[in-house]
Amino acid sequence: MAKLISKKDLPYKNKGDLTTGPIHKHLIRLTLPMIWGIFAVISVQLADTYFIGLLGTEELAAISFTFPVTMLLTHLIFGLNIAVSSVVSRLIGEKQKEDVKRVVQHAVILAFITSVVFAALTYIFLDPVFRALGADGQMLAIIHEYMPIWLLGYCLIAIPMNGNSAIRASGNAMHPAIVMTTVSIVNIVLDPIFIFGKFGLPAYGVQGAAIATVIAYICGMVLGLYFLIVREKLICLSSLHLDKVKDSLKRLGVIALPAGITNTIVPAGNAVILAMLAGFGAEVVAAYGVATRIEAFAMLTIIALATGLAPVVGQNWGAKIYERVHGAINMAIKFNLYWSFAAAIILGLFARQIAGAFSDDPIVIHYSVLFFWIVPFSYAFGNLVFGWSSAFNAMGMPERSFMMIVGKAALTLIGAYVGSLYFGVIGVFGALAGANVLSGALSHWISWRTCLKTEGQRQAAD
Repeated sequence: MAKLISKKDLPYKNKGDLTTGPIHKHLIRLTLPMIWGIFAVISVQLADTYFIGLLGTEELAAISFTFPVTMLLTHLIFGLNIAVSSVVSRLIGEKQKEDVKRVVQHAVILAFITSVVFAALTYIFLDPVFRALGADGQMLAIIHEYMPIWLLGYCLIAIPMNGNSAIRASGNAMHPAIVMTTVSIVNIVLDPIFIFGKFGLPAYGVQGAAIATVIAYICGMVLGLYFLIVREKLICLSSLHLDKVKDSLKRLGVIALPAGITNTIVPAGNAVILAMLAGFGAEVVAAYGVATRIEAFAMLTIIALATGLAPVVGQNWGAKIYERVHGAINMAIKFNLYWSFAAAIILGLFARQIAGAFSDDPIVIHYSVLFFWIVPFSYAFGNLVFGWSSAFNAMGMPERSFMMIVGKAALTLIGAYVGSLYFGVIGVFGALAGANVLSGALSHWISWRTCLKTEGQRQAAD
């Protein structure tokens, strides 16, 4: 029988019991630091997009081709991060102490090994991947300046990314936010120095953006390990617990594998959309790159809320306090509706000014504005898919999350293909909006019924 833990014995500094106290306060406490933290992460991409956009439309288009690939690789690691958050939060809810430390330790090691494998495979197949996306000639040459260096940093940032998930699951969102903020500040400061050549350094161009990112990731890794080992004490260095590796992998794998596959669907779908748009010219690719970076920025609060929702749902689901699970999900859904519609109005009203800040090419601006006038008004529905996905992963039901994400991707790709044939670029953007509305409405209706049914089955089993 697992040893019960008193609060003083918990293996982390912030003894975050999310099974008691006002739910809205827990969500606010976990979400606010994550807003800043995710803003910091997204600002790295925004900074790269902005400074590279100053180099020219061709460079901006080339870096836009890298977004689906870098996001795909990042989301593969997110699969393990989701598993860590789900497993650790439920272990805490079940009051198991030693298992928390051991699972976190094995997860961090696994994250590094996995990232090295993914980075090596990407490097080997770099040309075929980007040719399939529609990049060739000078754009492919620019991509070669950026990606090999970025892949080095990817292996390093996987460690604090994974550790941050464990820390958040313990109820502390502040330290992960500090790590991500550090990465952002270092990257933003170094970007213009390495891209344009400052303080006696040569101008590295696009390659400089990758160098700045790697240095920022090194800083994030060092700080992340400090918080994980020294401050939070979530890893014990005295033992590798080799006798329990199989158990850790089993616990993590049952979530990480389906969650990893699920997480690759969105960036893979974006890659297919990008390949469709590549047929309409480099300017359209550049516009889509700008629009999707701004889209991520506009939705960062919802992303943060979904991230903060997971440990609240996970701990209360593990403790079998189902009314708190319902309350947390309801609050998240209501906030999503208000925020998403407000963001859509702002993006629509200031679309031209926003696009003009990233490019002076009139074609790039035109298609960016077109995106902002069509897609954002569907965000309130599309975000329901990702909110429910986060909740189901926290409950230990990644297969439900997988089905929702696959359904949304299928609607998006089929609609985009048909739309591109008959209506061109506007047809693709319209399909993105339509898929958000349909998938969001269906996911919410099915998920709420599924959640209640599963809860009833667990209560009957008890």
